Amino acid sequence: DCTDTQHIIIKNSHAKLDFIGKGLDGGNIDVEGDAGAYLGLGMTAGNIKVTGNVGLYAACEMKKGYLEIAGNAGDFLGAALPGNKMGMKGGTILVKGNVGARTGDHMRRGNILIEGNAGDYCGSRMTAGTIAVMGQTGRFLGYAMRRGTLLLWHPPILSASFNDCGAHTLAFLPILFASFKTLDSRFADAASAFNRVQRYAGDMSEMGRGEVLVKL
Repeated sequence: DCTDTQHIIIKNSHAKLDFIGKGLDGGNIDVEGDAGAYLGLGMTAGNIKVTGNVGLYAACEMKKGYLEIAGNAGDFLGAALPGNKMGMKGGTILVKGNVGARTGDHMRRGNILIEGNAGDYCGSRMTAGTIAVMGQTGRFLGYAMRRGTLLLWHPPILSASFNDCGAHTLAFLPILFASFKTLDSRFADAASAFNRVQRYAGDMSEMGRGEVLVKL
């Protein structure tokens, strides 16, 4: 319906189409195909769904809203723009494929849910928020993170600046997973939920109040 200005459908989209949904403050955008860099840059409300892959800096400095990517995402997903020190501040990002390096760099708040693998420096320099990765993670996980949570399904390779705090049963995890029930995702599957984790604290070279929670 071309009269519905609150629901935009982009067909046959291309990976060179940058800045889709920049500053989006409401409504829905459906992208049928790939999207370029800066998808959903600084969005404050609304929903964006992409059936293909997306480029660099998707949802960077996002404040609220929902972004769903059926394919893969490039580097700096939910991160800060170059030179800035405050990335994603709220909202939810769901990626059904893999993500590149520096996911959630300088992340301040919100959720990034990744069904596939995450590249190097995932959660680097984050100060709050949650990044959940069902697949494998790359090198330098949580590099210089000050606070925040990295929730993992597979054991990572951690640097020496993370301390093993032992096994824990965390009551907040079932509540967190319950909040994902409305999503069209493996995160909504009750079989994916858990509350028993191995907890690591870090990055001790920074504030050291972040945590890496690994499924047991």
